[in-house]
Amino acid sequence: MQELDLETIRKDIDRMDQQLAEVLENRLQLVMQVAAYKKAKGLPVKDKAREAKVIDKVAGFLENKDYSVAVKNIMRGIIDQACVLEETALAEGANNYEYQVGCFGPEGSFTHQALRDYFEGKKYHRHHYNTFEEVVASVTEGSMDYAVLPIENSSTGGITEVYDLLRQYDCSIVGEQCVKIEQNLLGCEGATLQTIKTVYSHPQGLKQCKEFLRDYPEIEQVPYFSTSKSAEEVAEKQDITLGAIAGRQAAELYKLKIIAPAINSNSNNYTRFVIIAKKPEISADANKITLLVAVKHETGSLYKMLASFYHMGLNMLNLESRPIVGKTWEYFFYIDVTGNLSDPLVADVMDEVREKSTYCKILGNYRAYERKD
Repeated sequence: MQELDLETIRKDIDRMDQQLAEVLENRLQLVMQVAAYKKAKGLPVKDKAREAKVIDKVAGFLENKDYSVAVKNIMRGIIDQACVLEETALAEGANNYEYQVGCFGPEGSFTHQALRDYFEGKKYHRHHYNTFEEVVASVTEGSMDYAVLPIENSSTGGITEVYDLLRQYDCSIVGEQCVKIEQNLLGCEGATLQTIKTVYSHPQGLKQCKEFLRDYPEIEQVPYFSTSKSAEEVAEKQDITLGAIAGRQAAELYKLKIIAPAINSNSNNYTRFVIIAKKPEISADANKITLLVAVKHETGSLYKMLASFYHMGLNMLNLESRPIVGKTWEYFFYIDVTGNLSDPLVADVMDEVREKSTYCKILGNYRAYERKD
């Protein structure tokens, strides 16, 4: 048997690497042509079905099938990097595109602030809607490219209506934004805590300030469909007996004075907003998955499904339940977990979750908000 020579082997590998570099360069040039086509047609970067076919086809070319797993993982890496290049090319063109973005509530609301923060540096035209359903419908019907909705507050929990709408309508979560919420008691000139008899706010705003309001039982609490709209109502009526619970931005916009600042019970009060689109958008840096599942109504079924995340090392970030209409004591579960769907390990977990569920829908895979302190 001929003795192996390490230097000779390494020279052969170097020659192969040179050939591989040439092939990869040619492949990426073709990828950029694909990016130009997708840009012209308005198509998404990710095409999971096409990617799976490519990976399986390449592995099928192998004579030594022992290398199949390794080659599949290499191809996934190549495709991921190709997607990054496509996204960059599409983003460069998107800088000149003016997005149509739907916003729950009027100008000056916390949702407006979240929209402004998330789309900073991008061109967009803002459209305001009075109800959560109108916002979601604007995306699914195609009149809006994106829309922004509140989904969870750190003090009062999930906003159930929004969760239900995400299930009912065909849309995807493509991003999220968090806003620190500071609620204030606002009034017109001349109003004081002693003159105010009625206060308007969104139900979430009233809940977040329940401890403050408990000290003033004589003040009537009137739920309104938006904190900002509450402020607008008080500004229009110019009645010293009326107050609104809203943010500082609304006070400035409607020229109201802050009678009592920062009245929310929890000083560390944040609301998480989701950005939705008609179709999924999975970027290479996506690290959070939101999915909706239902399981059999039997002992241990939910535990067995959730155990899939634990055994595969995925961190579960949130779990919300909503009743299934027509099925007593049965629930849909909204789950946030870490991960990127292009990761083979994560894809395997999702397959396992589907097998253990009676219903499974991935609502989005996106980049989690990173708080800047």
